[in-house]
Amino acid sequence: MKTVLITGASRGIGEQIARAFSTNGYNVIINYNKSEERAKKLGEELNAPIFKADVSKFDQAKALVDFAVEKFGKIDVLVNNAGIALPQKVLQEVTEEEFDNIVAVNLKSTFNCSKLVIDLMISNGGGSIINISSIWGQVGASCEAVYSMTKAGVIGFTKSMAQELALSNIRVNAVAPGFIKTDMNAHLSNEDIDDFLQCVPLNRIGSTEEVAQAVLFLASDQASYITGHVLNVNGGMN
Repeated sequence: MKTVLITGASRGIGEQIARAFSTNGYNVIINYNKSEERAKKLGEELNAPIFKADVSKFDQAKALVDFAVEKFGKIDVLVNNAGIALPQKVLQEVTEEEFDNIVAVNLKSTFNCSKLVIDLMISNGGGSIINISSIWGQVGASCEAVYSMTKAGVIGFTKSMAQELALSNIRVNAVAPGFIKTDMNAHLSNEDIDDFLQCVPLNRIGSTEEVAQAVLFLASDQASYITGHVLNVNGGMN
């Protein structure tokens, strides 16, 4: 049985990714940082172990990886899903503290966890790393410059690591969601949503389940010849 480690898996997209892998027979490790009650509930639902770690800190990320190996002996799939966004604001209003925080969570955590699983995957004959980016990392978003920067960085990291790890049989891909129904968008009014949907050819909000299925596909044997790819789940936005 294969094992998947999912960062930021207690809610939203991460929660649905955990459900998708569990349904398809994987051992699932649920990482969380702040949403303990939701993580416990999901762990009970999926009969999956949970582990609290701020994966933007290397020592905590290492403790998480060590926990996963202790539980299941290996990590076949890593999903770097942990991420945050800032309130929408022009760049001049972004503080240094906010900048440092979002770069740590969105970028450094991806570096930390990837670095920690590579040797494990090489010893196991290969593996799959899937990084969660965003459409804003591809096209940019007004009043979300720093968020867009971090998600663009995830894409650059994905493409570079795909080349670096290909001969070790480790595939590295990314999923770039568009407008998805999550807590991150819960503050939007119906008018805001209607305005945004004019940019979405499919004319609807995406679901976390649809993103999760894209991640599951990239981890599967059906995607065995796919690496360095960014899979868009965005309803046709460009």
